[in-house]
Amino acid sequence: MSKRVLVTGGAGYIGSHVAVELLHAGHEVVIVDNYVNSSPPAITAIEAAAGQSVTTIEGDVGDRDLMLVTLDGVDAVVHMAALKAVGESVEKPLAYYHNNIGGLVTLLDAMAEAEVFQFVFSSSATVYGDAKEVPIPETAPLSATNPYGQTKLMAEQILRDVAISDDRWSILALRYFNPVGAHPSGIISEAPKGKPNNLMPAVMAAARGDLDKVMVFGDDYDTPDGTGMRDYIHVMDLASGHVAAIDGLDSRQGFDAYNLGLGSGVSVLELIAAAERASGQTIPREIVDRRPGDVAASVADPSRAQTELGWTATYTVDQACEDNWRSQER
Repeated sequence: MSKRVLVTGGAGYIGSHVAVELLHAGHEVVIVDNYVNSSPPAITAIEAAAGQSVTTIEGDVGDRDLMLVTLDGVDAVVHMAALKAVGESVEKPLAYYHNNIGGLVTLLDAMAEAEVFQFVFSSSATVYGDAKEVPIPETAPLSATNPYGQTKLMAEQILRDVAISDDRWSILALRYFNPVGAHPSGIISEAPKGKPNNLMPAVMAAARGDLDKVMVFGDDYDTPDGTGMRDYIHVMDLASGHVAAIDGLDSRQGFDAYNLGLGSGVSVLELIAAAERASGQTIPREIVDRRPGDVAASVADPSRAQTELGWTATYTVDQACEDNWRSQER
């Protein structure tokens, strides 16, 4: 069934891909973004990639009055408007709690008043903390090793409490592992403002020659090559997971959470090697001390999303690097 979907943070890296896939699936999309870590040209790119127009509102989810107006006629919300850099969250915890928790509470309050009760939440694998079981199932103990992870952990608890309070709510939290890649057309990609906080944009910047070298934070982890191992999921697979979640809300009640990941791990050095293959460039790197809050390995067990949402990741890490490099060459 076609829905009018509000995507908060929809001009961002992940949000823009989600918007395109929702449009391709026949849904109508409304985007709210304050452009803190994105820019208005992203909307043009979304419309070009989708071949359709989107309604766009510049604003903040913390503005309750704006949210009430925006929610008029909306059937479901995908909430992605959050600060998301682990290192920055250690340096600026109050900014993360204010935006990620305060914004969520304001949005939920407005949704309740507008009687919009279908909600897909952009969560994170950081809610598993330093997991002892890898691959990580949704039943793994929850904890956090940094303020960013704490905001996701707190947000999920808020969503559980809200769902219990009123049985009209249907809420799915999607626990992302490590999104990488770009739209295959090259039209949309990750374009962070300022210094890249995530590995892939840093790797691509080094391949372009815009960054002297990639900093590899630690080579003494208990992993095959000593560098951190992550489950790098192509952003297109992540976007299709949101479409599956939106489509699955009608038959659900209460709160539930699903992992979105490839189900296999790639180390920092392996990702750099994949980017070198895609770009044909040698990427300089330097091994430095571990970052506070990082864990050795984070790999998803995505089987529950496959079984219950009918979603499966189909892109490889090499494809993610190739798509990302194609977007750099545009």
